[in-house]
Amino acid sequence: MISPGGIAPPAARYAHAVATTGAERWLYTSGVVPTRPDGSVPDDLGEQARTVWQNIAAMLSEAGMAPRDIVSVTTYVIPGQDLGAVMSERDQFLGGHLAASTLVVVPELAQPAWKVEIAIVAAS
Repeated sequence: MISPGGIAPPAARYAHAVATTGAERWLYTSGVVPTRPDGSVPDDLGEQARTVWQNIAAMLSEAGMAPRDIVSVTTYVIPGQDLGAVMSERDQFLGGHLAASTLVVVPELAQPAWKVEIAIVAAS
C-alpha cells in the first residue's frame, strides 16, 4: 500500500495506491452487474451492491483468489443513490483489506434496473 505523507489521507476506507511485486496471476473483471444466478435483479441499491460482490467472490474463487488479492476497484453508480450503502458493502466484503478504489457517478448503466456496476483487478 502506498500512502505518501505529503498528501491528504483517503476520503474513505481505501488505499491511494497499491504496489504489487512478484504477482504471477492477474484477474481483470468486466463490469460486474447486480444480476443474481436466477436472473433477478434486486431493487435496493445495498442489495445490488451485495449481489455484485457475491458475483465477484465467485469469480475470485474460480481463479483461486480471495478478497485480499484485490488491488483495484472501480465502482459505477447512477445518480441519486446512497453512496454510503455501496461503500459499506465494499468495506464489508474486503474485511479490512484496502485496495485502490474509484467511485464514479454515471448517467446510466446498460440495463435500466442496474444501479451499480463494479470492476476489479486482483493479483496473486
